Amino acid sequence: MSESLTFVLADEPDDTAREIGRLLFAGPVDFLKGVVAMAGMPPADRLEVCFAGRSNVGKSSLINALCGRKNLARASNMPGRTQEINFFLLGEARYLVDLPGYGYAEAPMAVVAKWQALLKAYLAGRANLRRAFVLVDARHGIKEVDEEILRLLDRSAVTFQVVLTKVDKISQTEKLAVIEQLKGALARHVAAYPEIIVTSSEKGEGIETLRAVIATME
Repeated sequence: MSESLTFVLADEPDDTAREIGRLLFAGPVDFLKGVVAMAGMPPADRLEVCFAGRSNVGKSSLINALCGRKNLARASNMPGRTQEINFFLLGEARYLVDLPGYGYAEAPMAVVAKWQALLKAYLAGRANLRRAFVLVDARHGIKEVDEEILRLLDRSAVTFQVVLTKVDKISQTEKLAVIEQLKGALARHVAAYPEIIVTSSEKGEGIETLRAVIATME
């Protein structure tokens, strides 16, 4: 159980890892395809990481900041509208996968059911999926809708790592409090990776760390 793990904040990368991360994300990052069914998945022929998060968590902004692009991942003004799994080619040996946002109160039940079925099939069916990055808004912490995804990742035996977003929007005291909340929540999940990455897409905080983590993953 994860209760035996100590959850800590990820260290900043050393110079070598930082440069490996910089070079990977300075290279080509190209949209490959949007997938709405398992039959449309690209070949599982390279290491894959995915990004998940509820509505307005800042997922598109984070992916754009990572890749140094303004509009690579497009934020939707209509929550729940796009229910595709978007695949990007990251260099020559990685897929970066943008999962549809979850927790949209406005989304019709049929859309939510379809998305949940696709998510379950994706997580269970991608042997090359090395890690899921679950984004959590620093202003709100982990909510029940996040817990549902974390439990699904546990059942799917997919290692996940929490990325705290929008830390520039809160005070240092609030930041420390939400990190403690995360540590307590993650201790209940067997698939949780024991390092939390703290980020701000607007200020650039944590971007080099996340790049290095992805670039040095084997």
